[in-house]
Amino acid sequence: MRVIGVVGLPGSGKGEVSRIARENGIPVVVMGDAIRRRVTEAGMPPTDKNLGEMSRHLREEMGMDAIARLSIPAIESQTSSVVLVDGIRGDYEVETFKRRFPEFLLIGIRASFETRLARLARRGRSDDMPAAEDLRCRDERELGWGLGRALEQADTVIENDGTVEDLAVQVRELLRQAGDRP
Repeated sequence: MRVIGVVGLPGSGKGEVSRIARENGIPVVVMGDAIRRRVTEAGMPPTDKNLGEMSRHLREEMGMDAIARLSIPAIESQTSSVVLVDGIRGDYEVETFKRRFPEFLLIGIRASFETRLARLARRGRSDDMPAAEDLRCRDERELGWGLGRALEQADTVIENDGTVEDLAVQVRELLRQAGDRP
């Protein structure tokens, strides 16, 4: 099984990459779903604060690769030869996936702070933050988990300050190439 990971700061376009993968018949496992499940089970609303606290708690309790390890069963339950994993937040998670899936490929998604802030303001998810200071705080939190180091390990990087159509062209080509690899 070829596992493709996607890493990027909030609002960089990870969700769009996932949407494009789904449209091309590739199953997607969203790592944040494991956190959202835990927050819901605890009876809390899925706000940025609660999701961040649960992520911190899981990492303290289980190690910095906790979310990756919680996501592995969902990945392995897929019957497809290619699976996309959305939401890698740190280098420890990358290392866990590389050990578990020898054909692991990491795609980094980058976008400017201004572009990401505008996207998050439009998106309207319960954990989005429309204020610049809130996004800076979330960036710092995720960079503290090793997101910057994970981005540095990306096998390929997409600069995503353009249109959704521009992104789709690049992603489809990457997915095609990934599916062609042995």
